[in-house]
Amino acid sequence: MTAELGALRTSLTVAFGDKLVSLEEKLGELTVVVRSPDMLDVLTRMRDDKALCFEQLIDLCAVDYSAYGSDISEGGAYFPSEMSPSSSARHSHRFAVVYNLLSVTNNLRLRVRVFAEDDEFPILASVIDIWPSANWYEREAFDLYGIVFTGHPDLRRLLTDYGFVGNPFRKDFPLSGTVEMRYDPEQQRVVYQPVSIEPREVTPRIVREEHYARNTESDNG
Repeated sequence: MTAELGALRTSLTVAFGDKLVSLEEKLGELTVVVRSPDMLDVLTRMRDDKALCFEQLIDLCAVDYSAYGSDISEGGAYFPSEMSPSSSARHSHRFAVVYNLLSVTNNLRLRVRVFAEDDEFPILASVIDIWPSANWYEREAFDLYGIVFTGHPDLRRLLTDYGFVGNPFRKDFPLSGTVEMRYDPEQQRVVYQPVSIEPREVTPRIVREEHYARNTESDNG
């Protein structure tokens, strides 16, 4: 750990104490987990505290942890050989929002993760009043994951069509979708109807000829 990260870790621990569920270094950045009831207070102080001064939200994204840590044979995202004790640990809640913060003043970055406490109807507070740049990021997370941000002034879909059903980035969303759209010449308008194709599992396969990577010119020369 660099001296800068060590100083940031100390500042975070002093400022928030037990409000930080966890604090770890990964990929050269610190990641902290904060409980949803504490998030607005913690994030506001992260912006205003001179020792932290994270005045810019550079990204916000949602994560669906429903299959996280399970191996590929169980429908998860990892092969057994790729799993570590930390990655195999199950999260207590399904949905989280990750805030990537930048301190221009201190030239530091920080990753903050907040879990929604209700898996069936995930709700978190909007951070627009802290960082106005969160506006469209939160709309995207609402559209793709179904996370509701209370206090957002205009929470509506951003990327999918107005008649879209469901949240396409959720792990349980079918690859074929739930509805399809087509133009009906008799009605002379666009209509929505149930998906007409059969659901299927797409398993990526790579089939290469023998000696695929061999340079034939150099071999023959």
